[in-house]
Amino acid sequence: MKERIFLASPHMSKEGYEQKFVKEAFDTNWIAPLGENVNKFEEELASYVQIEHAAALSAGTAAIHMALKALDVKKGDIVFCSSLTFSATANPIIYQNATPVFIDSEKETWNMDPKALEKAFEKYPNPKAVVIVHLYGTPAKLDEIVEICQKHNVPLVEDAAESLGSIYKGKQTGTFGKYGIYSFNGNKIITTSGGGMLISNDEERIQKVRFWSTQAREKARHYQHEEIGYNYRMSNIVAGIGRGQLKVLNDRIAKKEEIYHNYKEAFKDISEIEMQPIPNETKPNHWLSVITLKEGSKVSPLNIMEVLEKENIESRPVWKPMHLQPVFAKYDFIKVCQNDKSVAEDLFNRGVCLPSDTKMTKEQQERVIEIIKELF
Repeated sequence: MKERIFLASPHMSKEGYEQKFVKEAFDTNWIAPLGENVNKFEEELASYVQIEHAAALSAGTAAIHMALKALDVKKGDIVFCSSLTFSATANPIIYQNATPVFIDSEKETWNMDPKALEKAFEKYPNPKAVVIVHLYGTPAKLDEIVEICQKHNVPLVEDAAESLGSIYKGKQTGTFGKYGIYSFNGNKIITTSGGGMLISNDEERIQKVRFWSTQAREKARHYQHEEIGYNYRMSNIVAGIGRGQLKVLNDRIAKKEEIYHNYKEAFKDISEIEMQPIPNETKPNHWLSVITLKEGSKVSPLNIMEVLEKENIESRPVWKPMHLQPVFAKYDFIKVCQNDKSVAEDLFNRGVCLPSDTKMTKEQQERVIEIIKELF
């Protein structure tokens, strides 16, 4: 069988930065959910995205959960949330016993539609928070969304799990809201195998999150607990991997960009194929290169995925929107388009995530391209 081509897999630095930091953890015997690597990873990531404070946690999902807890989201509260995303964006709303209201996407960025967000505020004037996603590394319409949130005096949480290193008007995604979150899952642009980061300029809240995420242990000689805590702190080993990965983040972004533009150039003469758009004044990290097939195309997303699968090449559908998931079916969904199909559903039906692995060679990408071209 031909060598596997992955969608997006872990890619350690050839310089061995990760091993150096992990070895330091072993040498100093700091094999625990605290230590020098954890502290430094928080500082170094905060410095990279130019924010004041960060808390290293066990997952991006944990970071969203802690952001909502820090905003005092609780039972009876409504939280507006992007529908076109992975379930990890929405699950923490349920952890807090709150009620998600899902918001449709718009076609220019595939992210939360500001018009649909305004419509949601008309129906539900007092949500506790707005959670937006920067899908596949492409920034949402942040100016409009931030303005709407400020007008209604509702805090914004940015799920930047997929968009670490993406730029909107000269500023890093994740730094526009009250809180931003990043993920270091195995498939992300940099990985620690599992892990996440919560960022904010609010020092008191970040300190509180660190407290909650280490089981809310009070400062006492004995084990004293006055609040419910969580076992969410990142380990010193994992943080060491993260510190090493951070050193090659810009290289990974450059490679992802190259992959995207190779696909774009290769498919430019196939009228049925469109790449995920790059909005003006943004620099996406192109975490995944995603295509959509025009309505009426003789080739379907499934055709592409099946033919790649036969060649031992990994690809995926676009995220299935949250409002179409059985577990979230009872919650409201807000859209502005008049036809039955929402923008989010339309993108799900027509989209394919193509191999975007930073270890993929030029020859491997050309192989992917030729297989797809043959279908047309």
